[in-house]
Amino acid sequence: MAQRFDPFAEMDRLFGQAARAVTGGPMPMDLYRRGDVFTAELDLPGVDPASIDIDVDDRTLTIRAERRAVSDPEIQWLSRERGSGTFARQLTLGRGLATDKITADYRDGVLVLTIPVAEEAKPRKIAVGGDVVSGSVSAPAGETPAGS
Repeated sequence: MAQRFDPFAEMDRLFGQAARAVTGGPMPMDLYRRGDVFTAELDLPGVDPASIDIDVDDRTLTIRAERRAVSDPEIQWLSRERGSGTFARQLTLGRGLATDKITADYRDGVLVLTIPVAEEAKPRKIAVGGDVVSGSVSAPAGETPAGS
């Protein structure tokens, strides 16, 4: 049985470590695969799209975003549960992904990253060559086929 290609095998463990290591709190994320494309959806409500910074260095994808705190001396806070400041998350990408073709879209407070599988990592068929004569493989000139 062929083993399924999964470049995100340890993703849950790595996400947990990254979320605990950053200041400001985690970015909730959904990650799924559809065909030859991985999609990561990160919740970033209230973030200015201009503050979102996404970098890929080798196999590490880093996402940074900033939510500015409301500051007004006339405000008397009754509850302040929404985090502010810089949020960051790092993902270690597996081999076989087309990191040069990652796209990002930010809409309605959700950052959507599309990460395609590289062409060389996709399964493919290998054609078998040779001369086939009436259902049997013919031997090169001067040789007799095995079993004759």
